[in-house]
Amino acid sequence: MHPLVLLPGMNCTADLWAGVDLDEPITPVLDVPDIDAQVDRLLDDLPPRFVLVGLSLGAIVGMALAQRAPGRVAGLCVMSTNAKAPTDAQRSAWQDWLDRLDAGESPRALQHSILPALLSPDAAARPELVERTLRMGDDTGAGVLRAQLRMQATRSDLRPGLRGLPTPVLVVSGQQDAICPPLFHAEIAGAAPHARAVSIDGGHLLALERPAEIGSLVRNWRRQSRI
Repeated sequence: MHPLVLLPGMNCTADLWAGVDLDEPITPVLDVPDIDAQVDRLLDDLPPRFVLVGLSLGAIVGMALAQRAPGRVAGLCVMSTNAKAPTDAQRSAWQDWLDRLDAGESPRALQHSILPALLSPDAAARPELVERTLRMGDDTGAGVLRAQLRMQATRSDLRPGLRGLPTPVLVVSGQQDAICPPLFHAEIAGAAPHARAVSIDGGHLLALERPAEIGSLVRNWRRQSRI
């Protein structure tokens, strides 16, 4: 089996994947304020060939990397994500967070402000999941979050490049995801020629909410795809 790389979402850490039970993953930090430069860094640091699993911003970086270097990516799993170019509303929201960071607001407080969008109602009623979500903001820190917010603004429409991917792709959406609904994932699966789409009951942070189910999906997909 190829090495496994797990990329988290914005203001998240490797703790996002705790409990998913995927063997000895590589868990890079996304901390470069430009998506192309972040892809360059990953290509320099990662093994010659690997399976990449990303959630939200991590999946966006993963799609960009797979399009840049398809021969390096044996398989790509994307979840809770969006392949479209940023909207004006998104750019405004990212700038607002940058302004709030500059004014002294913490990544934990910013994470708290969007909890209803990150977690399904069932997950939001579980104090341990809420605390882990907020603690990921603490552990990310203001410097890395600033870089990620700036990286978000350098995104482009990735859908055209998906059509030429030779890679097996697993597309996983949360049925209660308020940020990236299942429709976004149907567009990705419809563009990638070797894609399989799965939708499960959960919110945006699927790996946190449904670790056993996510782990089983990824393991079975790797086995079936022989990657």
